Amino acid sequence: MKTILSTALLLFAFSGISQTVVNGKVVDQNNEPIPGANVVIVGKAIGTTSDFDGNFRLETTEEPPFRIRITSIGYTDATEDVTANNQNFTIVVSETQTFLDEVVISASRTPERIFESPVTVERFGLNEIKNTASADFYDGLENLKGVDVNTNSLTFKSVNTRGFASFANTRFMQLVDGMDNSTPALNFPIGNLVGMVETDVLSVELLPGASSALYGANAFNGILFMRSKSPFDYQGISASVKRGMTSQAAAGDNSYTDVGVRAAHKFSDKFAVKVNFGYLRGTDWAANNIEGKDENNFGVFGRTRENDLNYDGVNVYGDEVSTDIKGVAVTLEGLGILPAGANALVPSVEVSRTGYNESDLTDYNAESIKADWGLYYRPITDNSLELSYVGKVGTGTTIYQGTNRYYIDNFFQQQHKLEVRHDNFFLRGYVVADKAGDSYDMVFTGININRAWKDDNTWFGEYVGAYVQTTLGGGTNEQAHAAGRATAETGRFEPGSPEFISAFNRSINDPDLSTGSKFQDASKYYHADGNYNFSHLTDFADIQIGGSFRQYSLNSSGTIYTDLDGPINYSEFGVYSQIQKAFDLNEKMNLKLTGSMRYDKSEFFDGFLSPRLSAGLTVNRNHNIRASVQTGFRNPTTQDLFIGLDAGRAILVGSAPENLDRYSRTFTDVSGGGQALGQPASITQTGAVAYNNSYTRRSVETLGETGNPADLEIANPDLVKPEQVTSFEVGYRGKIEKLSIDFSTYYNQYKDFISQEVVIAPYYGAVGDGALSVAAIANGDFQAYSAYTNSEADVSSYGASLGLNMKVFGNFDLGGSYTFTKLEFDREANPDVMLNFNTPEHKFKANFGNAELFKNFGFNVAYRFSDDYFWEATFGEGVVPEFHTLDAQLNLRVPSIKSSFKVGGTNILGTEYFTAFGTGLIGSMYYVSWTINN
Repeated sequence: MKTILSTALLLFAFSGISQTVVNGKVVDQNNEPIPGANVVIVGKAIGTTSDFDGNFRLETTEEPPFRIRITSIGYTDATEDVTANNQNFTIVVSETQTFLDEVVISASRTPERIFESPVTVERFGLNEIKNTASADFYDGLENLKGVDVNTNSLTFKSVNTRGFASFANTRFMQLVDGMDNSTPALNFPIGNLVGMVETDVLSVELLPGASSALYGANAFNGILFMRSKSPFDYQGISASVKRGMTSQAAAGDNSYTDVGVRAAHKFSDKFAVKVNFGYLRGTDWAANNIEGKDENNFGVFGRTRENDLNYDGVNVYGDEVSTDIKGVAVTLEGLGILPAGANALVPSVEVSRTGYNESDLTDYNAESIKADWGLYYRPITDNSLELSYVGKVGTGTTIYQGTNRYYIDNFFQQQHKLEVRHDNFFLRGYVVADKAGDSYDMVFTGININRAWKDDNTWFGEYVGAYVQTTLGGGTNEQAHAAGRATAETGRFEPGSPEFISAFNRSINDPDLSTGSKFQDASKYYHADGNYNFSHLTDFADIQIGGSFRQYSLNSSGTIYTDLDGPINYSEFGVYSQIQKAFDLNEKMNLKLTGSMRYDKSEFFDGFLSPRLSAGLTVNRNHNIRASVQTGFRNPTTQDLFIGLDAGRAILVGSAPENLDRYSRTFTDVSGGGQALGQPASITQTGAVAYNNSYTRRSVETLGETGNPADLEIANPDLVKPEQVTSFEVGYRGKIEKLSIDFSTYYNQYKDFISQEVVIAPYYGAVGDGALSVAAIANGDFQAYSAYTNSEADVSSYGASLGLNMKVFGNFDLGGSYTFTKLEFDREANPDVMLNFNTPEHKFKANFGNAELFKNFGFNVAYRFSDDYFWEATFGEGVVPEFHTLDAQLNLRVPSIKSSFKVGGTNILGTEYFTAFGTGLIGSMYYVSWTINN
């Protein structure tokens, strides 16, 4: 009886709480429904969103009268007064004439119109995502003004702005709902391989240039923000299915599938959940460039195995192993295998082993499987306070090009975040962890398959033996070399043979690079950051403070880092503050001043201050002039500090002081000439020799040409320290009737530019001794190292971007942008400094479309042009030719089944191109998609 009475009283109590219900429909000026429009009570954190048909239902304990505000990206705001319960509204919003009216958060960590942001910012919202001609939203970023997207593979694309691009882009930061999604092992983002599912994307914002003042050391070249949909605002089940094909001359025509599903439910005004799942599968762009590279790693057109004894094909692996056969002849003669004086018949030339094509070492499968989930709790009624837990997992298969080409197979990454958020503050903590799965280095796979059927000493010994025999028999030099290779190649494992497959499987499961190629890693990092905005406490100015902390834990079992004896742990932190003040100069002019300052400290380096000052002058609400000056810096990355990796042509050794002796290797190939000088047959070097006993690579090459020891130059690069940049930017945004204009120009001056420098360390002798170390170089007794250091050279870059958008012929959208980017650097005076600028000087982009050509039908066409440019990287260097691409899509909405259909294609002109030296040519893609309730 007591239970029944208690239940009745509880029900009575709830019935006593008055509920106000507001129903309505949001439509545009053509009476078309607007899905996903936000309907919020003014001054309260209470609201809902419109469904696919534009309908909404708002239930609240708030009693009339009150006002609701209706907002949707790309449309004007609207307000309505609620004066009674159960009112019904039809709310008409008009499409905005320009993207400049849209709201961004990234520029100042507070909501503001793009038009008024103090720095350049690009935005990609729901409308742009729905109308993009690209295959997905992430690919669509390459149509943004000033943005470069370099294609590593079908599932791994690298976003960058303002130069200094590489696939290992540690200068650019990528955040998903505030979480950094760079991989702990590699220290940079791997595109959207394990990122967001498209049906959950709310908006994407991109800040070009240095953003260290607010976002820390890694936001050096720019930062990409991706925001997902809240389950409180976007509910129900939505899905997208995309089927199509990729077409490439090297790989043929192959199927392509991309599926995304989102489910979200609001159980009450206090609790909501969501789950996302994405699956993508296709065939990667095959890389089949067989032109040879020279001694400086430059691709040389027409260089082949037939005309180059020391051939090193761009996408041929195993031929990186080479030696001077004169030294082999001397050794064989000393062992009595060759008769006395036979070495005089052998020329001093480098000869390389025969490699395997990349297509023999990978299946080019491209796959991405990802899922995430979130629990969201708002404990206080009519208050924006929200507690959340978000988990993300992803696995995938792709190709990564770094120092070598890597097949990333079954790579796994997970993220877990706890966050407390309010309109005035947030506090979050998260962990990011990865596992390398079955990934392997394709270059070392080729090298060690070769060694599995015949070790290097035997192969070169047989080569020289056959060369001497043919020469003694009266053969020419060409005939002797042909006989040498034919003899040495006896027993070669042919691709596809049982012996080849067995050696391949052994290699990719062996992490010891002397015998295998497996890539191991289980690194992670822990991150916490918070921000508080005092604007609700003072009218004087918008004041914010914040900070962050990160703890790295490197754990590659010695396959990438020098962590064979256990994980390497280190940390860094930062604090910042910003003040923003607006001044109404008169009725037509408004001035906004922003100042921010950030202090960052890594445990290995002194702390750095990063200030930013900006001013924005708005005139007649249609014209805005902005200017900013800021400094930024970036700490050396985990690889800059702790890598210890034999990449074949050079050994990469990080320059953290304790790392120099952590890397150690014994070399057993001391020449006969070296042993004749009293040196042992094997020597051991630590990574320290790269920094305290080395010559410059270029001077060693010069010695080989001139034979003059005076040409040798001591390298001994300094240990790496943080890099700094000072950036100046001026910009203009304006609206002239239907035309919107966005222009910016910048100048960046770098100090202590972080770069890699290849140096040569002799096996014996001290550099500069003029004797023993010179003999070591002459005998071929040396090792190449890639050292991480700072350049003393003057490095600067500058550029400008202009974007124009307008309505033409009534309701057609026409837009275009031009970007100019230039590097200032004296290459001749600094031949050994690698900057990796890798950016075209001129880029042009244009788009033309109509989202409502006729009822429920639209189209979009996007064109891109890139000037040719030089690609510089440790894998190889060469010219990327200019290219033109054209993407197009047609879309049809069917409101009766809450669906939209799209037919599209990318690079439909069919001319294949590439954006980085060494990667596969990018072909065409054609697809049909069906999206439901999104």
